[in-house]
Amino acid sequence: MARIASLLVPLFPLAARLRSEPELAGEAVVIVEGNGNAAHVIAASRRARRETICAGMTLPQARALLPKLIARGRDAECERTSQEALLEIAERFSPRIEDAGEGVAHLDVSGMEGLFRDKKETTAEEGPADHETTLARAIIQAAGTAGLPTRVGIAASKLAARIAAELPKSPVIVPPGEESAFLAPLPLTRLLPELAIGDALGRWGIRSIGELARLPEAEVASRLGETGRALHWAARGVDSRPLTPRLPPPEFREGMDLEWPLVSLEPFLFIANAALDRLARRMEVQGFACRRLELLLKLEPDGYDSRGIDLPAPTRDVKTMLTLIRLGLEARTPGAPVAGFSFVAHPDRPRRAQLSLFGSPALSPDKLATTIARLAALIGSDRVGTPVTVDGHAPERFAIVAHDPPPPPELRRRPRRSRGLLAVRVLRPPVPVEVIMRGNELHSVQPLAVRNDSGDGSKRMKIEGSIRVASGPWSLEEGWWCEKPVDRDYWDVELSSGGVYRIYRERGEGGWYVDGMYD
Repeated sequence: MARIASLLVPLFPLAARLRSEPELAGEAVVIVEGNGNAAHVIAASRRARRETICAGMTLPQARALLPKLIARGRDAECERTSQEALLEIAERFSPRIEDAGEGVAHLDVSGMEGLFRDKKETTAEEGPADHETTLARAIIQAAGTAGLPTRVGIAASKLAARIAAELPKSPVIVPPGEESAFLAPLPLTRLLPELAIGDALGRWGIRSIGELARLPEAEVASRLGETGRALHWAARGVDSRPLTPRLPPPEFREGMDLEWPLVSLEPFLFIANAALDRLARRMEVQGFACRRLELLLKLEPDGYDSRGIDLPAPTRDVKTMLTLIRLGLEARTPGAPVAGFSFVAHPDRPRRAQLSLFGSPALSPDKLATTIARLAALIGSDRVGTPVTVDGHAPERFAIVAHDPPPPPELRRRPRRSRGLLAVRVLRPPVPVEVIMRGNELHSVQPLAVRNDSGDGSKRMKIEGSIRVASGPWSLEEGWWCEKPVDRDYWDVELSSGGVYRIYRERGEGGWYVDGMYD
């Protein structure tokens, strides 16, 4: 028999707002819908309910009872992101979940209760309900950590689990096979029947779910159709349709509507810091990091400002993302007061680090991505990256691309077998020299400048001596159609001083340069 767990966030509009503004917890807060004197209360905090403030009151009526009442408008962005956070919590306990909307989620926990056995109180008489209670408490704890006070009910049907979650004492576990008895005393309105069907059942004298369940199914279906049959199944604790799995979204969202429009940067960054922190914690639970961050600003009175930030590497560092947002807003201001915002993080797997048994630990990929992002913000993204070779013939050709090292190999690679490798140490910039020729042959090399090859000046490299062996020339011509074409002749020479060098001559200007030395 399938077991369904229902997650319910009571007073969901209020809980979503308090998740974005945790400093209001414990205060007298109401969520209102509408404008002016027509605004009415749809949810009230516990402290406000103590003052007899309840849903349905107008805001002036509520303020007459409690002048210091804090009122917040209903925030669709907060509710959407809170619903996504609730579904992500459900995904931590089961791969099959259904989004029921408005702070409700259903998940299939069949066979999952054994993974949450309470080892401290395990006895031979322990039943499945005890394991399911431990599972439900783990869900409640995870949701509370995310800032969502959640109630949990577990039963064999979604309706029974939903009603069990609505009870104040949570969690509530309906034992297998007792769903019909659990639903029987409840009023018929719990099934949310259509108006015509509800009127028909009322004329029959049906007032409770149990009375509907005792009717013959075939007779109900013949008079009320397939909708009546589905209601009869629900009354008996049987789901008329299976759990609808939810596909995970391709991105993570966080945002909120502001009570007052903001015209300065610092107050906005203070609120954005909390939103980014919630975003980073959600990605960390799922094992993701942010590769691209999009910012959507809602401007006063009617307008939007959208911008995107490409991070050099996946990261969850809030300070880095906040710094990039600051620099972007300082470079291009929105141009109008900000009335709300929304962050959209495109996730990616963070880079793995190769651990060392004997050497010093390698730099964390997350910290490296943070450093690269800050450097890109300071000096420009076109000046930070990894140098790579480009198609061409000139040895000094290169380009800067985004830093994206490959992951460490799964298996250790075997070293290549060879008779010997000859390495060239490239000199950048090339060292200018004077080459003396006798006829068409190279005779000697004399230095034109002294190159300091070390930072402290203790070692100075001089390239001079007569040429013992010369091999060349090899002509190189590239970019003759450009403003700065390359037209050279290369030689490999061995000097009397013992070094082997690669030199070339620029045909246009006639200068000689040492391009590299062989080791």
